[in-house]
Amino acid sequence: MKWTFRWYGQDDPVTLDNIRQIPNMYGVVGTLVGKLPGDVWQLSEIEALKKDVEAKGLKLAGIESVSVHDAIKAGTADRDKYIDNYKETIRNLGKSGVDVICYSFKPIFGWAKTNLNYELPDGSITLEYDDKIVQQIEPKQMYGLISGQTSGFQLSGWEPGRLERFNELEAMYEGITEEKLFDNLKYFLEAVIPVCEEYGVKMAIHPDDPPFDMFEYPRITKNKADILKIVNAVDSPCNGVTFCTGSYGANPENDLVDMIHSLKGKIHFAHLRNVKILGERHFLESAHLSKEGSLDMYAIVKALDDIGFDGIARPDHGRTIWNEIARPGYGLYDRALGLSYLQGLEEAVHKSKS
Repeated sequence: MKWTFRWYGQDDPVTLDNIRQIPNMYGVVGTLVGKLPGDVWQLSEIEALKKDVEAKGLKLAGIESVSVHDAIKAGTADRDKYIDNYKETIRNLGKSGVDVICYSFKPIFGWAKTNLNYELPDGSITLEYDDKIVQQIEPKQMYGLISGQTSGFQLSGWEPGRLERFNELEAMYEGITEEKLFDNLKYFLEAVIPVCEEYGVKMAIHPDDPPFDMFEYPRITKNKADILKIVNAVDSPCNGVTFCTGSYGANPENDLVDMIHSLKGKIHFAHLRNVKILGERHFLESAHLSKEGSLDMYAIVKALDDIGFDGIARPDHGRTIWNEIARPGYGLYDRALGLSYLQGLEEAVHKSKS
């Protein structure tokens, strides 16, 4: 695997100098901070980001994410305009040598947790989801719940302005079923995948987080059946997935090893983290080690190796430890610990086979 770290740009407390000191680091998965869904990513902007990364001896290995405009997801009359913008961004990324785009196709909420500051017995801080809390609030209140826990950081998918537009967004998605949402995704992929093929860029859809229904909004990337339907809808090597173990793994009904084998050749990006199931639709993000959570991380790494996965991978959300001031889930220390553990698992898998 090509080991990477997510990086939020020059304002990220985790610097490129920090990242490059982690052993066996291939590169970063970056973004253009401040870009809104529907904006064109200009070639000059991408090249400036790439220059910053490469100046530290790292590679800009992918983008996380080029957000899909709600008009595309909801299938409104404006969608073709925003699809054209997305195509132009793909062209510019391809010209810059960036060949993986992680994206999601979720209504209203890109991801959700109910507690960003859950304290574990050892004093470390992590993220928790408890559906009982979700059942007691209205969708709009989720924004207040999250915004009050961000520690002053802007969180991807919770950009300023969406709360003010919430009523507009709700109206946009009124009547959208899983079938309609899937049809809109297929329409989008049929439009952009030919451009991806021309410019050598792979689309890697991220699963629902959490991987089950929330506020009765449709969810179409939550399990094996969903994701196979998507990769088979537009048959192309460029139409694939971001396999996020923490997202899929939050539902114990998802057999992650089986899913990995069923997606051979379609996994373009791997997010590797553990979760601990506390009850029905109730989980927290644990340390990466298998015994700290509910997932067998060795079996997951072995399954990826078994299918010949050699794409980009990164440790996903980490705990906040050692008094670090960090964006929830994206501090330096625990993600670096997690990456070292994952690299050890990969080495053990390779040696066990030889």
